[in-house]
Amino acid sequence: MQNTNPNMKENTQKLHKKIKETWVKLSDDNVKLYDGKRDQFFATLKEKHNVSKEDAQKKLQQIEKECGCGTAKAA
Repeated sequence: MQNTNPNMKENTQKLHKKIKETWVKLSDDNVKLYDGKRDQFFATLKEKHNVSKEDAQKKLQQIEKECGCGTAKAA
């Protein structure tokens, strides 16, 4: 089993928390999709909050910048 970088785990948790605060209808499982299944994440976001992928990407970049927990360059 591989050890995970504690800072990376903490950043991921902060990012997930901010995503849930921004889009409250998303479940924890929905938010976890952002880590690997982005297309599915954006489809779920569209379904639950009627947010376009483009608008979501802009907001996510802002969230990542604000919390200093960026995981993605450009999706």
